[in-house]
Amino acid sequence: MASKFVGFVTGGASGLGKATAAYLAKNGHKVLIADLVTSNGFETAKEIGENALFHPIDVTNSEEISAGVEFAKSKFGNINVLVNCAGIGVAIKTLDKKGKAHPLEAFRKVLEVNTLGTFNSIRILAEHMAENEPNEGGERGVIINTASVAAFDGQRGQAAYSASKGAIVGMTLPIARDLMKDGIRINTIAPGLFKTPLLAGLPEVVQNKLGASVPFPSRLGDPSEYAHLVYSIIENPMMNGECIRIDGALRMMP
Repeated sequence: MASKFVGFVTGGASGLGKATAAYLAKNGHKVLIADLVTSNGFETAKEIGENALFHPIDVTNSEEISAGVEFAKSKFGNINVLVNCAGIGVAIKTLDKKGKAHPLEAFRKVLEVNTLGTFNSIRILAEHMAENEPNEGGERGVIINTASVAAFDGQRGQAAYSASKGAIVGMTLPIARDLMKDGIRINTIAPGLFKTPLLAGLPEVVQNKLGASVPFPSRLGDPSEYAHLVYSIIENPMMNGECIRIDGALRMMP
């Protein structure tokens, strides 16, 4: 990848996405924070500084993604890196305590945002990246997705979430093969328990208990550690078509 690049981070206004946007900007790269209009995107961009800008985007909306690409190009130039962090989750069992079935619409919504939204960003950004001038190694772009250890160790109530993240893992290799002629690499990261706003909002005693379940280091992951891995993947041209767990050797119990 070029010494200075332009990144496009979905879900970039909070959690792992925010940490990634901040990490890229801190290292001198330009970054477009793509998140919902209801997010803290403008405040996040201001907090990160001049290397970051926000554009409201719903990843299930193709027109909004394309508008974000054009906005980023007009401000920063061609986009070289896409990091997909946008996602949602629900905790609903296939049958609840009363024997009532999992609402189909809830299942559909999780897949729509997590799986379809991830692929929607990939396909649109890949089309743009394919027009970039290749570097000396023939590379035109790098795509990094966010799955979860739930793709492999899904717990009770995670049927929808695990299915959506498992699909992201499953699409990684075929997309890497699809894009090899275009000089675009794609990898997926599967985080374990990280101190995102969702977990940070839990009581400290609960956070500590969750952290203690991680073999080593026995704590919640820091979003900056996820961002560090993103950056390592971007910098390593041999990383392609792979899913990497970052979880402190955690294997989720049922």
